[in-house]
This record gives sequence, structure tokens and C-alpha cells, in this order.
Amino acid sequence: MEELYNTSDFGAVAQLGERRVRNAQVVSSNLIGSSMKNIKAKRIAIMVDQQYQELEVWYPFYRFKEAGHVVDLVAPEAETTYHSKLGYPCISTVSAKDAKDLEYDAIVIPGGWCPDFMRRDESMVRFVQKYAETKTILAAICHGGWMLCCTNVLKGKKATSFMAIEHDMRNAGADWVDQECVVDGNVITARKPDDLPAFCLAILQSLSKNNS
Repeated sequence: MEELYNTSDFGAVAQLGERRVRNAQVVSSNLIGSSMKNIKAKRIAIMVDQQYQELEVWYPFYRFKEAGHVVDLVAPEAETTYHSKLGYPCISTVSAKDAKDLEYDAIVIPGGWCPDFMRRDESMVRFVQKYAETKTILAAICHGGWMLCCTNVLKGKKATSFMAIEHDMRNAGADWVDQECVVDGNVITARKPDDLPAFCLAILQSLSKNNS
């Protein structure tokens, strides 16, 4: 039976694979940007509640940890399991009540239905309101903009969101646009999971500008 593979080619295939991995690493480094290579670790809060959108929590969570930052999962209660829209569990690390006494460099608000539950909890609302009064990065994706509507931070700001809450954003004072990712000062917004690469990159770049 004729050999399907030439074993003498295995070394060449392995070398090709290694080159592809190195090339991927170079591309990743370029995407992050040379100005971010020596960034000091920042503290980031990702807000969580029941019915969260899976990608909008876990994509930023691991992306920011990969970049060397400290990431807290802030929810109404600490060490409590919150399930996503598809039932995926997320165990919170800090309660909003305790988190308000910590100093965060960025607050990230995911979508799904969790923002509707978040805004029913006074501790979660107060947590966002506290940082809305500072220059802390406030980043919301999809329905996460609902929590920004609980503050005055959108007034006069260009922003985006999932299209279904466009009017909520406008009523809160935002100049709403249909764009992948919008950065206006310390407010960063995006529309949907497809926008996560641009959304996370914008957050990391903003953190690098505040590298101190």
C-alpha cells in the first residue's frame, strides 16, 4: 500500500507550524501596540448579574488577564454563581457594596439581559454612579449601556449600543451612532459580541494612556 505521508516531510511541517505560531504572536503584539508592552498592571471590574451574555464577560475577562491586569467580577453578592443566558456559570469575586471602596481603572459592563437585573440593584447602580463622577474608564457593550443611563455620564457624549436601546441612550443625553466601537473621553461603547476585538483593544489602549 502506498504511503500517504512522507515521513521525511514531518520536520518541514513542524518548522512551518512554528513559523505560523511566531507570526501569530507578532500579529498579536502589533495589535496591542508597542506603547502597551510596558504597561503597569491595572485593576478592572467586569460587572456581572444573571442572564449575562457569555462572550461579553469571558472574552474581556481573559483578554485583560492575558495583558497582565487584575480583573474582578463584581456582582450584587460576592462568591455567588450567576448564570448566563445559556446557563454558563460565573462566580463573582467581589460584591458591588465592597467594590465601591476599591480603586478601579476601568469598569466594564456586558450585555445580555444582566443590565436589566443590575439596574434593579441599588448597590450596582451606586457602584457605577460613583465611577461616573470620576475619569475612570466606563466601557459598556450591547445592553450594557442601560447602566450608563443610570448616570449622567452620557450627556454630550458620542456613544453606541445594541440598536434596541438607542432611544434609551439618546434620552440619557448620548449622541448615538451605529458604529463598531466609539471612544469619547473615558466612555467606551460597542454594539454586540462581533465588536469585542475593537472594544477590548480600545479599553487596553485607553489604559495605556493612563499608565502611571
